[in-house]
Amino acid sequence: MESGYELKTILVSAAVIIEGGKVLVTQREEGDSHGLFWEFPGGKIEDGEDPRRALQRELREELGIEVKVEKIWDVVFHVYPEYPVLLLFYLCRIEKGVPRPIGCRALRWVDGRELPEIPLLPADVPLIEGLREKLDAP
Repeated sequence: MESGYELKTILVSAAVIIEGGKVLVTQREEGDSHGLFWEFPGGKIEDGEDPRRALQRELREELGIEVKVEKIWDVVFHVYPEYPVLLLFYLCRIEKGVPRPIGCRALRWVDGRELPEIPLLPADVPLIEGLREKLDAP
C-alpha cells in the first residue's frame, strides 16, 4: 500500500442456519459499524481461536443458542473501505435454545424470495444465489 502500512484482515465465522425452508439473519445495532444492515449471525475469530469454537461462542453470546457446527458452506473475502474481512460461513444446526436478539437489534427467518430484498452486508451478498437454490428446493 502507498501509505506504508497494511490493514489487518479481520477473520469472521458466520452461521447458515436453515429451518423450515428459511434461513436465520440478524440485524446490526444502529450505532454499530454498518448499523441496521442484516447479516448471517456470527462474529470475529480471536487470535488463536478455532473458527468453529468462535462461532459457537458468538451464537451463545449474541442469540442464546447452542449449535452444532457442521460443514463449511462458503468462504468470502471482501474489502470494506475500513478493513478487509475473510468470512468462513458454516452450515449449523441449533441443538439447544431458541434464537433471541440478545446482541443484535433483531432477527428474522427469511425464505428464498425475501433474501435478496433485505439490506444484507455486502460481504454476505455472495451467498444469496446458492441459498435461494437450497431454500427453494422441494
